[in-house]
Amino acid sequence: MVLKVQTPIFRVSFPTVFEAKAMEEGQTPKFSVCAIFDPSKFTAKDKELWKGMQTLADNVSLERFKKKLNDLPGNFKKPFRDGAEKSDLAGFGEGKIFSNFSSKMRPGIIGLDRTPILTPDDFYPGCYARATITCYAYDNKGKGVAFGLQNLQKLKDGDRLDSRTDAADDFGDDVDDKWLEEDETDPLS
Repeated sequence: MVLKVQTPIFRVSFPTVFEAKAMEEGQTPKFSVCAIFDPSKFTAKDKELWKGMQTLADNVSLERFKKKLNDLPGNFKKPFRDGAEKSDLAGFGEGKIFSNFSSKMRPGIIGLDRTPILTPDDFYPGCYARATITCYAYDNKGKGVAFGLQNLQKLKDGDRLDSRTDAADDFGDDVDDKWLEEDETDPLS
């Protein structure tokens, strides 16, 4: 039986949830999302969900490697990483913890009202979400414990973490009227 847990609320980064992509040439394409957690903002419920994630990862590690996650050697990959590692990227930094979730199957994605989200414009880097995940251990090209992505729920919008901007913010009403006049010599009019 596959154990599935729900995550606390996180900030979405690097979502590849509408079309699978391979990280490197020759790899199997996967759907994935990077979840940036801010434990300083966790509610009591978030703390419970966080503990569930940690317990699941520890249990998988104990079953496969006979050691809890924190007792694994340094060369093992672990599903919880320090946000300071990527402090040069928007949303990451000191005090944050991030995890990557991936799957070969496309996750279901819904909004707060539980209606499907179908486009990247609605589920983007910077929005807030939660996920249902599984956990597995691996011992092939490296060893470690990772989270499998099941489903996602967008909870609210947030400032974008990528360089994408809103077209309405890029352009004002400052167009020279000369360009808006009818020009009878213009072959396109």
